[in-house]
Amino acid sequence: MRGACRVGLNSHMDEVAKYNVERWRRLVEAGALYTRPLLNLDAASARGVVDPRGWLGELAGRRVLCLAGGGGRESAAFALLGARVTVFDLSEEQLGQDRRAAAHYGLEVETVRGDMRDLSALDGAGFDIVWHPYSLNFVPDARAVFREVARVVRRGGLYRLMCANPFVMGAGTKDWDGRGYALAHAYVDGAEVTGADEEWVYERAGRGAIRPPREYRHGLGTLVGGLAGEGFRIVRALEDESLHLSPNAEPGTWDHFVSIVRPWLTFLSRYDPGAFAG
Repeated sequence: MRGACRVGLNSHMDEVAKYNVERWRRLVEAGALYTRPLLNLDAASARGVVDPRGWLGELAGRRVLCLAGGGGRESAAFALLGARVTVFDLSEEQLGQDRRAAAHYGLEVETVRGDMRDLSALDGAGFDIVWHPYSLNFVPDARAVFREVARVVRRGGLYRLMCANPFVMGAGTKDWDGRGYALAHAYVDGAEVTGADEEWVYERAGRGAIRPPREYRHGLGTLVGGLAGEGFRIVRALEDESLHLSPNAEPGTWDHFVSIVRPWLTFLSRYDPGAFAG
């Protein structure tokens, strides 16, 4: 069915899930950047959205899970490239954007509402690719997510993950002190780090206060060790995938900040549970 939807969400949500549900409802209402569906794609531009470096290979006919990746963006791109797409997200408003994009292109995209820490609504070993945009840091236990991904991805399948660079997490453009961007949070794995949204996330004019992002630091030991512990073999890694670096930009601006501080990491791993035997 075009834009088919089902629910894989337990009736009980913990405080983390409730916080994220409310925050993303408000972000969709505000038209935040990553809640805007991509409605002007063709095959060439779709490839640029989900696989600009050619890591994923042929996508036609492959089963792709967009994990905690609602918003009508990557799901539309994958579907335009011939993939069979399932979007799993906690936000019903974000999933609505995926259904909107699917209807716009006349494509089939399945949407499932649920928490990334519990993928029991999905078939085991059911996906060739799990494409996980920036969202892992919205939950405190990354290893729980990795266990779930290991259950639903096929042996030899790919898991593409984008997450916060743990060394600089919590810093932002407002932390410029005249010499650099100050780090104010202790480096504690699993610690909550709450800061303000950057100005580019959504238009503030006429908007009431939106809860700030409540995020959790996942250190490299948790990220790399956690992936390896679940049988994932890292085959590619990047510090930021598509940032425009402008070291001569005005200090305190986003362009200058990301030229000094690399806020994001991207890993591509292959599920190979026998790789670390012994």
